[in-house]
Amino acid sequence: MRDDVRLRLRSRSPVEGLERRRLGPLEVFAQSVSGAAPSAAMAATPAIVAVSAGHGTVWSFVIATVLALLVAGCIARFTRRMAASGGLYSLTAKGLTPAGAYASALASLLGYGLLAAGALVGATLYLQALFDDLWAAGGGRVGAAVVMAVIGLGTGVLVLRGARLSARVVLLAESISITLMLIVFSLLLAGGPAADAAPTEATAMPSPGIGGIVAGVLPALAAFIGFEIATSLGTEVRRPFRSVPRAVGLTAALAGVLYVFAAQVQVFGFSATPGGLAGQAEPVVALAAVKGWGWLPVLLDLGLVMSFVACGLATATALARVLFSLSRDGVAPRAFGRTHRRFRTPHLAVLASVPVTTGVPVVLLAVGVPLPAVLVTVLTLAACGFLLAYLLVCAAAPVFLHRIGELTWPAVAVSAVIVPILLVVLVAFVVTRPLSGALLGGLAVLGAAGYLMLRRRRPEALAGIGVYDETTTADVLFPHRGAA
Repeated sequence: MRDDVRLRLRSRSPVEGLERRRLGPLEVFAQSVSGAAPSAAMAATPAIVAVSAGHGTVWSFVIATVLALLVAGCIARFTRRMAASGGLYSLTAKGLTPAGAYASALASLLGYGLLAAGALVGATLYLQALFDDLWAAGGGRVGAAVVMAVIGLGTGVLVLRGARLSARVVLLAESISITLMLIVFSLLLAGGPAADAAPTEATAMPSPGIGGIVAGVLPALAAFIGFEIATSLGTEVRRPFRSVPRAVGLTAALAGVLYVFAAQVQVFGFSATPGGLAGQAEPVVALAAVKGWGWLPVLLDLGLVMSFVACGLATATALARVLFSLSRDGVAPRAFGRTHRRFRTPHLAVLASVPVTTGVPVVLLAVGVPLPAVLVTVLTLAACGFLLAYLLVCAAAPVFLHRIGELTWPAVAVSAVIVPILLVVLVAFVVTRPLSGALLGGLAVLGAAGYLMLRRRRPEALAGIGVYDETTTADVLFPHRGAA
């Protein structure tokens, strides 16, 4: 019997070369939290949501949190049963057709790539603000480009050195960032409402009608993008079937709690101000100025810099793993599937991706696009990529369970609820942002052309897309090496 089992096992894992089963639960959790960059969303997103939701901003975040938890539940259908390094596209491949998996792969590349670029821009933007606040020293385009290049180089080095090192840096940076943000918002809450804060727009705070609250869910849900990054580290996690689904679910829950708290503080802070939260461009800075706390924005900027740096590390790590998996699938260039002998990382995928994610914002800055506009543009496009990947994996979950004979009615019900909602949110994102929609349309055409070319030249690669870690004969002989 044992011989029969061994004959059915591989001698080598399809993702051989990565450092298998080394990351602990706290490290992988930190990666997912950093991917979501909750500190940045706490500071900026509530004011955006308030434009539609008004005094119902908190409820928009509550609904968005529930939706994020439903997505996490769909992802857990897969991650409790398989460990992959390709993230959502590897999971989607087990439920949908190769075309669906290919679309998910492109969406993931777009999401992770642009989120990494956005994190770089955000870190540079708030680092400049931090230096302006401390030393009144402004920086031009050249200075911003140099800062982005330095941060990009540091990100590449850390990601190249291994997931454990980058995870520890991410854990430290994100812990400091969230702690600083909690201090900032707790102080603002204790200070009471700011009746003297002047709104930047002469509009009244909209009433919290159902339509406004639902409209506010759109930007609120976008604040969660990147929370699933743990799925791209399944191969490298010590106990993936437990740690990965927990990391994704806990990240959605933690981010939701932080967002609801931040929204409540800001809505309360501007409750006595004409225009309310919706009339504020920089609500945290405005509240601090009214209370005479000129030092508070310094803490805010420091927390945001740390959060964006951690986000950049986490997303660059995930991006390299997706490219690595696509290479092992035979879809991406073969070189991306090679790993460093010492660091056990997909070093060529890192060396190819980090310069691109660094170069894109630098080029946009060089042609005259202001840093804030670059940040908004790349994050909007990244959100569209993530929303499509979430939609596809949620649609794939019940199909996957049906194929393995474990389908249950709750799984069907969750997908039946979340898939149409994500579709509406995705369409709304594209329709309400014409420029982003045009760019996405162009990328979709290129993606379709690439798919048709692959189907013609390498149909076997498309048919087997979705590589994942498999038990090997060595895992049976030495269970402690690959125990899940």
